[in-house]
Amino acid sequence: QVPFEQIFDVRAVRVLVDDIPTCYQVLGIVHTLWRPIHGEFDDYIAAPKENGYRSLHTAIVDEEGKTLEVQIRTHQMHYENEYGIAAHWRYKENGRKPDMSFEQRINYMRRLLENIQDESQDAEQFVEAMKESIGGDRIYVFTPRNDIIDLPDGATPIDFAYHIHTEVGHRCRGAKVNGQMVSLDYRLKTGDRVEIITANRGGPSLDWLNADLGYTKTQRARQKIKHWFRKQDREKSISLGRDALERELKRLGMEDYVRAEIAQIAGYPSVEHMLAAIGFGDITASSVVSKVVQLEQRREEEKRDELIPKKPTTSKNGDHGIDVAGLGGLLVSLASCCHPAPGDPVIGFITRARGVTVHRIDCKNIINTTEQQRLIQVNWRDDHTQVYSVPIEIKARDRGGLMRDIGGIIAEQGINMTNVNINISDKSIALFRLVMEVTHVNQLSLVLNKIDMMPEVIYVRRLMSAPTPE
Repeated sequence: QVPFEQIFDVRAVRVLVDDIPTCYQVLGIVHTLWRPIHGEFDDYIAAPKENGYRSLHTAIVDEEGKTLEVQIRTHQMHYENEYGIAAHWRYKENGRKPDMSFEQRINYMRRLLENIQDESQDAEQFVEAMKESIGGDRIYVFTPRNDIIDLPDGATPIDFAYHIHTEVGHRCRGAKVNGQMVSLDYRLKTGDRVEIITANRGGPSLDWLNADLGYTKTQRARQKIKHWFRKQDREKSISLGRDALERELKRLGMEDYVRAEIAQIAGYPSVEHMLAAIGFGDITASSVVSKVVQLEQRREEEKRDELIPKKPTTSKNGDHGIDVAGLGGLLVSLASCCHPAPGDPVIGFITRARGVTVHRIDCKNIINTTEQQRLIQVNWRDDHTQVYSVPIEIKARDRGGLMRDIGGIIAEQGINMTNVNINISDKSIALFRLVMEVTHVNQLSLVLNKIDMMPEVIYVRRLMSAPTPE
């Protein structure tokens, strides 16, 4: 890894001249006017690179004390460097007037080649990058110096930052668009002027790789982020992976799951291997938890015939989107002790007077019940039109407009909220307790992730209480 202060090509200028002697004359002028940086001069004219690249490279310190890279080459060298040795005929035929549409297509391919040189990119990712760079709509945004940057439609400030420079992307901490602060998942539009706010140290966040959160659109940005995490120390990556997984399990109220079983479900030989993969950016914590939920659902379906050999029928009396195996016409209600939502592994408890109450399978009341004979197999139907109430708790540092911003994130996901209670402590810590009406546990995970990324939020989690089964 190279310290940021040793990166000299963040600011660069290229000088094109007519012939080779003039290249060296310009080099002498540059070194006379500004102080050259020791060890940063390369003569690729006298000693071309293996691929035929030719140019003079040097780095200097200007009057303001800032570093600047200077590249000096002839016009013919420039075309050969940009388009390859086959550009000889093109240069001779067109003189110095390039075909701009051809040049843009070449730039697309150059980006793809940069990405595929990264060993961590597989064939599927390369194909996605190809589709992204050649197909689809494009947007054109401005840097603070009015340079035009070409990005795919849907690109974010993080994509913009990685397009400018890898280190700018790694240290991105905020963004201004047209002079206004925006979130890092903001969708850029043609004509936007974008300014990236960077930190002096640090790196990217694993959340930037979570497709559900929408922080990155381009394969280029995602590959650079994954590469950064792969270069980190394994122990540090395990620690990052553990933090990310525990945070996701806590958000969804799934802390009681055995970590070794989660690793097995996710396809890893040990918990350590799974945590390292999360920390390296190979897989997200949310996708690991999603695999657990999906497996639990399949297990429930496989057990249906063992529990009740009769052909399943569906209860229609206020069934909340639940199929009760073997019984029809029963009243179905959702347990208030664990508040199950679609996607949660569930089981039914046959009450004495109120039909079947549906609990999460990890509900403490179900685990501790002594009446196992009253448990019955139940399953969610694929019905995304019905909503389910899920209690949520948010702890955050209070500020003006905090509730408005949280409500905006919830509303953006099409979720209604009810029963909102807010308590403010003497230390300006706000505790929100509210109920979200969601259609599926995946929708819940997405909105909790977005709220958790707010800088004021200390934690956000799903609540469960524990009265006796109804």
